[in-house]
Formats: sequence, C-alpha cells, structure tokens
Amino acid sequence: MVKKQKNFWQKLAAKKKPFFVLAPMADVTDFAQRQMLVKYGKPDVIYTEFVSADGLASDKGQKVLVRELRFAENEHPIVAQIFGSKPENIKKAAVLAAELGFDGIEINMGCPDKAIIKQGSGSALIKTPQLAREIIRAAKDGAGKMPVSVKTRIGFSKNEIETWIPEILAEKPAALTVHLRTRKEMSEVAAHWELAPRIVEMAKENGVVIVGNGDVANLDDGKEKAEKSGMDGIMVGRGIFGNPWFFNEEVDIKSISLAEKFRVAIEHAKFFEKELSGKNIKGYHVMKKHFKAYVSEFEGAKELRAKLMETENVEQAEKILEDYLKANIVV
Repeated sequence: MVKKQKNFWQKLAAKKKPFFVLAPMADVTDFAQRQMLVKYGKPDVIYTEFVSADGLASDKGQKVLVRELRFAENEHPIVAQIFGSKPENIKKAAVLAAELGFDGIEINMGCPDKAIIKQGSGSALIKTPQLAREIIRAAKDGAGKMPVSVKTRIGFSKNEIETWIPEILAEKPAALTVHLRTRKEMSEVAAHWELAPRIVEMAKENGVVIVGNGDVANLDDGKEKAEKSGMDGIMVGRGIFGNPWFFNEEVDIKSISLAEKFRVAIEHAKFFEKELSGKNIKGYHVMKKHFKAYVSEFEGAKELRAKLMETENVEQAEKILEDYLKANIVV
C-alpha cells in the first residue's frame, strides 16, 4: 500500500493559487541568500541547496554537510532537498531531515550535472524508474509524518511525460515539481509550458500537488503560466539572481535605484561573510556570482563587474561600489 502523507503542500495549494516556491540551487540558495529573500520578499516555500544523501549517511560527511542544511525559524515552511541513488542512504537522510526540524524533504530527480548523473542520481533516475520509486518509498519510511516531494524533468533525452511522470505519481509524493525541459536540453531552449496541462491532469488524477518550473520572468508571468496550465504552484530559480525582491508583490524591481541595489548587495555580502565564509563553510568566491547579478543592465556594468571579480573580501567590493556611485552621482 502506498503511503500518503497529509502535509503543508496540500494546505498551501488549497489556500493560494498559485503559490510560489524558491528553487534549490547549488551555491546559490545558501543561508545568506535565503535570509535576503526572507527580508525583502519571502516565497511561500523555501528550499535549501541540494545535499548528497550518501554524504549525510556517513558520520564524517554528515558533520560537513549538515552545515548546508542550517536554517532559521523565519524560513518555514522549508524543505531539504537531497540527491542519491541508494535507498538506504535516502532513508537515513530523511530521518536526519525530520530530526533537524524541516517541514519536508525532496528528492532531486532532475539535476543535469554530469557528476551527479554518473552516480545514478539526479536526472539519471529518469532512466531507472523502478529505482526511483524505491527511493521515494525509502524517503517516506525515513521521513515519518514529514512530507516527501520530488523534483524532476519532462524526460532525459526526449519528452517522456507519459511514461516517466506516472511512475513518480504512482508513489503518491506529497508534491511534484516538474522542470519543463529534458536533461539534454538543459536550459538552452524555452521551457515546454505547452506540456504543463497534461502533467497537471495526471497529477490531479493521483491527488498530488503539482508545481511548474522554467522561464518564469516575474510574479505576473508566473501567475499567467499557472492560470493557463492549472499548476498549483510555480517554482522560480534564475529569476531571483540579484533580485531578493522577486517574490514581493509590493515592489517593482524596475523602480529600485542602483544605490539601493548596491546597498542590498553589500548587505548580502556582509551576511555571507559573517555566516558562511567567516565560518569556513563557503569561500568568498561564491559571493561573486551574486555580485554579477546585482551589477547588471546599466551603463558601465561590465567594467564594474570585472573589478568586483578581482576583489578578495567584502570591504574591497564595498569601496568599488561606493566609488562608482560617487563618480556617477547615482542616488
């Protein structure tokens, strides 16, 4: 008998359509980034970066990786996303996530990274549906009352929604997020939102909350995509880069001054330094990808980004941005 869990996903879907979800992204949705979003525009559901279940299952690996699962009370509901291809380790990771106080755990079955695929994890599981189903069951066994969700793609090398999606839905995950591209397509083509209604139909037949992901430009775009497709929720990834206001209904990103963007960028960097690089969890270089996003789409941005890429700490970055504002009399 398939174990079905009542959970926050169902309550959220019944309360708000669409609800908005922060996509889990390696070296992006870390503690610092998530705290910026909580402050300036909190999504309805927050995710951690994805973490290796194999690593969490070992004593040595767990001591290192558990730091990436750190979250604050203001982040609820928050979901821990894991990846792996060994059911026994998936179960152990789910037990740990429940002990840490997460609201849910999600299995990544869509990551296109070659290193992850070589492990039989991420989007490689599309090729091994029986193992994928076993992994979902193992996660449920370990999670107890905590809901288990899945994120995947429409296929590996081609559209496989009619064969692959039903395999996941048969295990009745609490929620299913579908990135509307194949693994082969990566992000090089437009997301196939034309396939969304059929995926929604299958999910509804199985009583599973369904979330769409891919090419969501802003909240209005997400709402329109949800209305046309019937999706319960919309997951946003790249849209939050340099834009912690993305999920804020009351803020128009176009109205935010360059000075304000720079101020928040430095606030982000200082928090990152205090909570992550200063504690040897992540290196300062990780923060630079955020600088690239904050510093864009204005005259002189390219040259300014180049200078920021040469910095070694937040103080240097702050001075560069302050000097730019003074020289250009930007307020």
